[in-house]
Amino acid sequence: MRRRPIFLATLTWAYVVWSLVPVLIAIQFSFNDGKSRSAWQGFSTQWYVGGTGSVAEDPSLRLALTNTLILAVLTTLIATPLGVAMALGLSRWKGRTSRAANGLMLLPLATPEIVMGSALYLVFTNLYLFVPLGLPAQVLGHVTFSVSYVVVIVRSRLASIGADYEDAARDLGCNRLQALRLILLPLLSPAIFASAMIVFASSMDDFVISSFLSPDASTATVPIKLYTAVRNAPTPALNALATVLLAGSALALILAWLVLRRRAGTKALEEMASF
Repeated sequence: MRRRPIFLATLTWAYVVWSLVPVLIAIQFSFNDGKSRSAWQGFSTQWYVGGTGSVAEDPSLRLALTNTLILAVLTTLIATPLGVAMALGLSRWKGRTSRAANGLMLLPLATPEIVMGSALYLVFTNLYLFVPLGLPAQVLGHVTFSVSYVVVIVRSRLASIGADYEDAARDLGCNRLQALRLILLPLLSPAIFASAMIVFASSMDDFVISSFLSPDASTATVPIKLYTAVRNAPTPALNALATVLLAGSALALILAWLVLRRRAGTKALEEMASF
């Protein structure tokens, strides 16, 4: 009989608890009835809606939340189709330079974010002067590092699909574009949706690149607002704002996981039926 890995299981759960307890405490005090962020004074939702200085009532907090959502949506809408197109191109590119191109696609994921942010700032302030700092530069900066997520996820799905379905469609009379639109893209849809959700979540949580490319408070996102306001007599409204950000990111990642899990289950059932 195999022995249960008690030590490894205990170590894993200890790490999970160590990671989650500070987050849960911060969420708890977003529902505090008073202004304290260390002493519990009762349950209330005043820091979300209704109360003075709440997320719904404070213009600066609402602006940060709006900027974050707009930036995340625009990044997702641009990076997802661009990444899908690049994944399709790289999967069909055969030659000596294809390996180098595939390696370059992983470079944004391996580059430290502080290096990426400072490099983008220097580019937009010295070379691409026609792109103003703020939302345009932030969108381009987020797209730069988000495309790699889409390419990696979609390429892995392309590798599992193979070329048989597309070849069969071509044999039955479809041209290349019809095979792509009618056969390949529907098969890729779970990976495309999952990559879009991951891009959305990563864009919402980004601080370094957003901060480098933000010229003033009018383009501050939620992570920037949390960083600047936490030093100046913060209230539980910041906890509420962080909780909203956490909920949005978690929801996007959960949706991506559910879609990929459902697709994996469907594929397993199809393989069982084929026997």
